[in-house]
Amino acid sequence: MGEFELIRRFFRQAQAEHSATGVLLGIGDDAALLDLPADQQLAVSVDTLVSGVHFPAKANAEDVAQRALRVNLSDLAAMGAEPLWFTLALTLPEVDEDWLRDFSRGLFAAAQQYGCTLVGGDTTTGPLSITLQVMGSVVRGQALRRDGAGVGDYILVTHYLGDGAAGLAAVEDRLSLAPPHDDYLRQRFYRPEPRLAEAQHIRALASATIDISDGLAADLGHICAASDLAAQVYVEDLPLSPALLELGDIDQARRWALSGGDDYELCFTVPESHMAEVGLLIARGELRATVVGHMVTGVGVQCLLQGETFELDQTGYHHFQS
Repeated sequence: MGEFELIRRFFRQAQAEHSATGVLLGIGDDAALLDLPADQQLAVSVDTLVSGVHFPAKANAEDVAQRALRVNLSDLAAMGAEPLWFTLALTLPEVDEDWLRDFSRGLFAAAQQYGCTLVGGDTTTGPLSITLQVMGSVVRGQALRRDGAGVGDYILVTHYLGDGAAGLAAVEDRLSLAPPHDDYLRQRFYRPEPRLAEAQHIRALASATIDISDGLAADLGHICAASDLAAQVYVEDLPLSPALLELGDIDQARRWALSGGDDYELCFTVPESHMAEVGLLIARGELRATVVGHMVTGVGVQCLLQGETFELDQTGYHHFQS
C-alpha cells in the first residue's frame, strides 16, 4: 500500500465524517487553509511520542492514538485555548493494516470527543513515532501564560496527582492492584483528560498556568522561572486518588505526585483577590482543584512536609537524560 492510499483509507475517509469548523481546505492538498474570527488568536503546540519512550512498544494502537492526541490537547488547555485542528506526522516501521485501523479508530474517537479536526500531515517509514501539532483558538489577549505569577499567589492543581506514574508502573507490570484500581490507573495513563473545561473556568482568575507533564516540581519550576519567583509546595496537601492510596505507601505516592510526570493536570496560580471566586467554583462542583502551596520570593521549588524539607531524588522527567 502506498502513502496516498494509506492516507485515503485510514485518515481522509474517517475525517470526512467529522465536522470541520473553520477549515476552508483540509486533507488532500499541499497545505490546509484555515480561518479564525478576527477577535481570536491561534494557539499552536507540537509534540512527538516515540515507541518505547512515551508509550510501551507493544501497546494497543487505539490506546496509543488516544494518548497521543490527549497529551497534546493538554498543552492547549494550559493556554486556555479551545481545540480546533491538528496535523499528524506518522512514522511507521511497516504498513500493518490492523494496527492502522485501530490507530485511526482511537484517533478519531478522541478528536470527536474534544471537537478537533485532522487537517493534514505526513507518513514515512522508520521506527514508530507519532508527531501531532494541535491548534486552538483563544480570545485575543486572554491566553493563559506561565509568566504572570505574583508573590503570595496560591498554587493550585486540578484533580489528582501521581496517577500517571502509577499508571505507567501498572502498564509495565511493576505495580499490581485489584481490578478497579488497576483499570483506573491504566486508563489514566492511556487516556489522560486534558483539562479544557477547567481552563475556561480559571481563564479570568489565574495569574499563571502550566500543564503537568514532567511532574509538579519540574513544571511548577517553569512558572517560577518565567515569573522570576520561587514556590513552596506543601506535600501533605497533595491530592492523591483512592487508587494511589491503595498502594499503602504514602511516601511513594507523594513522590509520584511531585515528580512522576504523565498526569496532564493543570497547575495554576491565583492571587488572593480571586480566591473567593475560585472557592465558589469548587463549591459548586464546576472546578475540582486543591491548594498545594504559595509563590514566594527567591528561586526554584521547595517541597515541605509539615514544615520540614522534603527531598526529591529527581524533580521530574528530563528529555535526553537516561
